[in-house]
Amino acid sequence: MADRVHPTAQPPSPSTETSSKSNVEAPHPPIPEPSRPVPPPPSTYVIQLPREQIFRYPPPESSRKFQTLNVKKNRRSCCRRCCCFTLCLLLLLIVAAGIAAAVFYLVFRPESPKYTVDRIRISGFNLTSAAPITPRFDVSIKANNPNDKIGIYYLKDGTANVFYNDVRLCDGVLPTFYQPKNNITVFHTALKGSNIVLARTSKTELLNEQKKSTVPFLLRAKTPIKIKVGSINTWKINVEVKCDVIVDALNEKAKIISKKCNYSVRLW
Repeated sequence: MADRVHPTAQPPSPSTETSSKSNVEAPHPPIPEPSRPVPPPPSTYVIQLPREQIFRYPPPESSRKFQTLNVKKNRRSCCRRCCCFTLCLLLLLIVAAGIAAAVFYLVFRPESPKYTVDRIRISGFNLTSAAPITPRFDVSIKANNPNDKIGIYYLKDGTANVFYNDVRLCDGVLPTFYQPKNNITVFHTALKGSNIVLARTSKTELLNEQKKSTVPFLLRAKTPIKIKVGSINTWKINVEVKCDVIVDALNEKAKIISKKCNYSVRLW
């Protein structure tokens, strides 16, 4: 009797093994899908630009304010430029004037002229009467020009006055002449007053001072001059001379006891 042949066991297939393993092992959770950015709404657009390229349209009010401020800044800058230019120009002019003055002084060595009252004659003082007085002063003034290279032109419209205690007694006109270098010139002027009313106290003071032989007066002279340097004449310069004079009497034989003169110059 023939032997029975039993079928041999076949090796399990991979799928069968995998399924069996999966049945044995615990199931794994599903792997989540990678997160995705939420898309913006359809009407919104996000554009990323570099910081220096971000542009913005200001409202009309801000635009007008910006234009106004810009105009003001431009005006200020123009004013600053003008001020700087003017200051620089003034500084250059001052430096140039200083250099010119230094050169002038070194070349010509200018010296100040000197003035003094040389002689005086007085008349017309009747202090015993109540009537107004008519004083007259005949004055001789000595002008000394000590410069070696400078001459002086004394122009017209020069005036002279005599005062006593701020009361103007008489007026006169100064002569016109040219004074060369290193020269002393004595010029004369007649000063006259009319209907001068003196207060009682002033008359009393004059009488007392005449008894003491010390009568003070103030002689003031103003004259325009021009300085000649070589062949060049300067512009007009105004000179004012003030002399405090004390005489011993109020007559034609009056003598000068003391005199002191000073002067000031105005360049315009």
